[in-house]
Amino acid sequence: MSKILQRTLRLIGALAIVLALAAGTLAGREWLEDHPQHNPWAPLDLRHERGWATQGKIDALIGDTAACRTVLTQSEVSFTALEPVGEGACSRPDRMTLDDAGLQPQGAQITCPVAIGLSLWVEQDVQRLAREILGSEVTAIEHMGTYNCRRMYGASNGSWSEHATGNAIDIGGFRLADGRRIRLLSDWDGDHPEAQFLRAIRDAACDSFATVLSPDYNTAHADHFHLDQAQRMGGFAACR
Repeated sequence: MSKILQRTLRLIGALAIVLALAAGTLAGREWLEDHPQHNPWAPLDLRHERGWATQGKIDALIGDTAACRTVLTQSEVSFTALEPVGEGACSRPDRMTLDDAGLQPQGAQITCPVAIGLSLWVEQDVQRLAREILGSEVTAIEHMGTYNCRRMYGASNGSWSEHATGNAIDIGGFRLADGRRIRLLSDWDGDHPEAQFLRAIRDAACDSFATVLSPDYNTAHADHFHLDQAQRMGGFAACR
């Protein structure tokens, strides 16, 4: 085989590889455009199903109030933005209420990332699992507070709680359309449908929040879920 022919064959082979890579890249790009929940460059839309890129997009919103509120607006989540208040460790530059989240009592003041997590969790997990396991939908989510200017566990020193800035919410129970009321304190233990529901939504919450603490964590959380959006450190998140 002549050197010219060998060189020609090598060029043809290299061109075939380049064309195959280009075709694969184009196909991958088209697939990502059709599946924005998996596309890290597509804007987060809370109406889309969760995908590979969803958690990274949520993390990127922590600390960027303007971008976070844009996501809520574009996802058609109704909220009321409130003026910044407070100072020091308990300052709340990011403060809002969700208008249609079913939270009781009403008027819970939370940060935008918490609102993002709640919207995803309630619409994609809580309601779906309530229908599948309990045969009814959730009409109200009973919370035990969001903002509390204190350190963790009310200690006199140590780390400040995420509640100090309203970046957390404690949820103690749920009311269903069929009249049932489910409470963590009384329904967590056992293998009955209510317990199955509570454990399923606890596990699902870990896809929407940076920290999820339940009765399995310690006795301080025996009657509620603690959900917060603390900044992840090296990808670390608590789900217990």
